[in-house]
Amino acid sequence: MNDLQFQEQAVEDELRTFIQTLTDSETYREFAEASEALNDDPEASALLREFDQKQEQMQQDEFDQSVMSELQDLKSKMAENDTIQRHRKAQEVLIELLQETNDVISEQIGREFAQSTGGGCC
Repeated sequence: MNDLQFQEQAVEDELRTFIQTLTDSETYREFAEASEALNDDPEASALLREFDQKQEQMQQDEFDQSVMSELQDLKSKMAENDTIQRHRKAQEVLIELLQETNDVISEQIGREFAQSTGGGCC
């Protein structure tokens, strides 16, 4: 094994360790449990689907006050749904942890590690 292969293997080993540490963390476990609870909650899933459909309708059609009112009503129902709120909070905490991780890596390597380049092919 040459030096480059050895270095790449070391990075892969450290990455596996990082992933295992992340998935073992309380933050990740709470997110996974909240995601599972969301998937198992038909009422919460229906609210989210309906909200997504109404948002899509608003984007495709001209402005419609009745659809906007329905969206506001759905937002209120989602805010009152414990399963949805648990998932959102767990997601926010996980994203915060990953952003902090990104900041530490960026500081260590002296450049932005996980930087969006705007994406898209066209």
